This record gives sequence, C-alpha cells and structure tokens, in this order.
Amino acid sequence: MKNIVVHQLDSVPIEKQSIEFVERKGIGHPDSLIDGIVESVSQELGKEYLSKAGAVLHHNVDKGLIIGGSSEASFGYGKITKPIEVIITGRATEYFEGTHFEVNEIAKSTVAKYLKGHTRFLDMEKEVVIDSKIAKGSADLQHIFMRNDGVALANDTSFGIGFAPLSETERLVLETEKYLNSADYKARMPMVGEDIKVMGLREDDKISLTVAIAFVAPLIENIDEYVSIKEKVKRDILSFAKKITEKSVDVEINTGDSLDKQVVYLTKSGLSCEAGDDGSVGRGNRVNGLITPFRNMSLEAAAGKNPISHVGKIYNILAMLLSSAIVKDYPDIEECNVAVLSQIGRKIDNPKNLSIGIAASSDLFRNLNSKVTYVAEGWLEKIGLLTEDIYKGKYSTF
Repeated sequence: MKNIVVHQLDSVPIEKQSIEFVERKGIGHPDSLIDGIVESVSQELGKEYLSKAGAVLHHNVDKGLIIGGSSEASFGYGKITKPIEVIITGRATEYFEGTHFEVNEIAKSTVAKYLKGHTRFLDMEKEVVIDSKIAKGSADLQHIFMRNDGVALANDTSFGIGFAPLSETERLVLETEKYLNSADYKARMPMVGEDIKVMGLREDDKISLTVAIAFVAPLIENIDEYVSIKEKVKRDILSFAKKITEKSVDVEINTGDSLDKQVVYLTKSGLSCEAGDDGSVGRGNRVNGLITPFRNMSLEAAAGKNPISHVGKIYNILAMLLSSAIVKDYPDIEECNVAVLSQIGRKIDNPKNLSIGIAASSDLFRNLNSKVTYVAEGWLEKIGLLTEDIYKGKYSTF
C-alpha cells in the first residue's frame, strides 16, 4: 500500500461554504515572470545535461529576483528610465566526468528568451539587465541525486498538496486571466498589458472580480479612450464569465484609478515591474495556477527545482494530478484533498505518507476506499514517467 491512507473529510466542501477568496497572478506579474524564468532555466539546464551527460544532473535554481526599474508613462507615451534587473541564483552541476557546463551563460540566455516570448514591449538591450549567480551544488545532495538505482531519491523532506475539483470561482479566476492574456485577446486589445491580477470573492451565490491591468500607455491617446477601453474589457469579462458560471458576477477594473485627476494605471511595457514592483520566486501562484487561502496549500516554491528528485516540485504536481484523477474517475466525490510527505534519501515512489481525504457519504466512502488506494498506487508506480513529463515542461508550476 506504500503508506497510503484514505480518510473521510469532515470539513464543509468549498462550494458549500458561504465565503471564498481566490487569486491569480497573471503571466506578466513580476512574481509569475520570475517563476516562469527559473522554471525555463531548469528546463534548459536539463536539456544541456541530457545532451552532454545522458541524464538530467543535479540542480536547483529556485531562487530568483526581479528588481523593478523606473519609468515614465502618460497617454500616448512611455519610457523606461531605469532598467529592470533580473537575478538568478541557486545551485547546479558545473562539471561532470570531465564535461564543463556553462550554467550561468545558459541561465542568462534563457532569461532573455523567456522575456521575449512572454512580453511584447520590452527592449531587451536597453530596458533589462540580466545576471546569474548560480553556484556549485551541495556535495551531499549531489550524492543523493546520483546514487539511485532506477528510482530517484528525495533530496528534501517536504510535502506536496493538491485538491480537486476546482470550484466555479477558482475556474472563473483562472480562466479569466488566461482569456485576457490569450493571443486572440491581445490581437483585439493590444493595449491590455500582460501584468494582470484577478482577485475573486464569492459571497454565497454572488462573485465579484477585482482585476488589475497594466495598460500600455503608448497605445491609449487620452482619458476618454482609457475609460472606454476599461468598459470594453469589463463587458468582455462579464460575457466570458457566463461560459463558466450562472452565478451573479460583478467586475471592477483598476479600482485605484482617480479619473478626475487622470491618475490611472498606465505603463510603457504592460508590466508593473518597469516602475518599482519587484518579483520573487514562490510568492505567486501554486502549481494549479491559483492562490486559494480557503484550501489546503503548500508554501513550496516549485518553479526552478530539479524535476528528478526534488519533491517540493514533484509531490505538489503529483498531488494536483492525483486528486484530479480521483474525482474524474469517481465524480460522485464532492471534494478530494491529497497530501504527500517525503523523507530525504527515500525513494520518491515510496513516500513517507500519502494522505487522501474524500468528501462523500459514508456509504460511498466505504465503497471507494480501496479503489482510491489503487488509483494512488498506480500514480506512484509511474512517477518516473511523471518526472519526465515535468522535465519536458508538460505541467506548469505557477
């Protein structure tokens, strides 16, 4: 049974609770940008290791910082006056069996590539300064990483948390940001920047969304156009929300604006980090793309950790996937919570404990206990395939 414990939840499922908060930091939020950057660095290091050494070698580049710059922005105009700084640090294998890996050069080029691919209005030569300070990894952790016999050994004592299904509010918050940052929407509304944050509040059957959008100043001529664009985006969100929920939805955008003084949320680049907003790895979304204070959560920074043995990444993704698989197979389950605990040096397919909480009637719970255990065992048996998929970037970490 591999230390699998299935228990009946005695808590009230989230959809039956009267209050719910949900947050999503969009792809251009500085915390999301740095998460995406370090995850890409991990993937690029993995490719280099695999190419030259035949295996993904030990690394953890889950420490990084975006230091906001300074800018000037007004209607029809924008200029970054002090560059945005990106600093990457962590640990990685630099030498292996006579082969040298240029880990810091790989990291710096990856930062530039990621920013080019996920922002539209940054001048990489003039407006961004990139530095990497990745150092050699700890000898004991490298030893743990290398001494496995086919199944990786956990290089940390940590835990992963997942839950399913997402509530309507959670899906609405998640999908609203993805909609606003989609290629199709940007083609129609290019003045909507990438730095978008969506905060959802549900009070019984009423949902309110507070949306912060860094609008692109050079693409907006005056205050009247700004107001018109905000109203258009609001109507678009309300129309989109009808595809997800029948609940009452209210939307407010950039509530800090002072229209009479013409002090509004304008940026040159569509990013708040151009003017002082900083970003740090692990301060944003969890691996399911959300921040959900009314749910079980791990504070682990999954982005940038190695995908082979670092359970801080693997077990959080595993918990998310396992809980989703259970409710998909058994849709009568109202809610499923999964928690997976590792122990350093222990094989990752044999966690110290895997706890599965199910919200269901007593009769249904008794019928599903052994079946759910069987599903969990299956996921542990194929965890090697999961780590391969993580390395290939199949699953987001933020």
